[in-house]
Amino acid sequence: MNDVILLIGHGSREPAGNHEIEMFAQIWRQQQPDWTIEVCFIEFAEVLIAEGLARAARRARRVVVVPLILNAAGHVKMEIPEHIEAARRNHPETEFVYAPHLDACDPILAILKRQLRTAMHELDMPDPRTTGVILLGRGASDRMANGEVAKMARWLQESSDHELVDTAFTGITHPRLERVVQRHAQLGMMQLIVLPYYLFTGTLMQRIERQVAHLQRQYPHLRIACGVHFGFEAEIFDLLTLRVAEAGCETTRMPCDGCKYREFAHTHGHGHHSHAVAMP
Repeated sequence: MNDVILLIGHGSREPAGNHEIEMFAQIWRQQQPDWTIEVCFIEFAEVLIAEGLARAARRARRVVVVPLILNAAGHVKMEIPEHIEAARRNHPETEFVYAPHLDACDPILAILKRQLRTAMHELDMPDPRTTGVILLGRGASDRMANGEVAKMARWLQESSDHELVDTAFTGITHPRLERVVQRHAQLGMMQLIVLPYYLFTGTLMQRIERQVAHLQRQYPHLRIACGVHFGFEAEIFDLLTLRVAEAGCETTRMPCDGCKYREFAHTHGHGHHSHAVAMP
């Protein structure tokens, strides 16, 4: 029996977001016709992680769990490994391998650089020194996950002529988009580019579009361009294919698959408690 590749998306209250992940999986199946690829979600979907793992275990001796997620916060470090541990107990005849998430890396930087070039063309190629850039992430309570967004912003600055490349977040942590736009305006930027650090559409992407529209009215002297989510870019498919190919190697093993941090968290009563519910 062949392996099953279990792709885990975040899930969104906006059905279009989950539909895009299903479309992504379908395209990936066409690229990898010899693979069995299934999909489940962390939250806000019909098939959540526990059921996805159980379904995959019934079809394979080996399940490669692949998180379709940019940064490693609580879901990647705590929730998914907890579900994998339960699946190992429930299906001892099946091997479960946890592949790394996408992470901050050169292929993601290549996407962001391409998005930045597109936005600059939209603004008629202004002076990059007077064009501020804001990399807008989801935001997490995990400082390392937020730090990954900051790292990508730094890489983007070092690979461009833009003097001001900042980070902002849509929730949980700070600074928020409005505050960073205010700072750029005060520093004399004439143009502004917002690059959402998101793979797929959803309620947060819709919120970003509304926020940018509000900011354009609030700062009429600023020309503002906004990028789009980038989950269907070729680099994402290539990265996931690489994650699967390397799955199980000690050098690429997810560090939180059985890590000491989760053991400490459980011992001290800080285990992850999911608030996810299946949406009708």
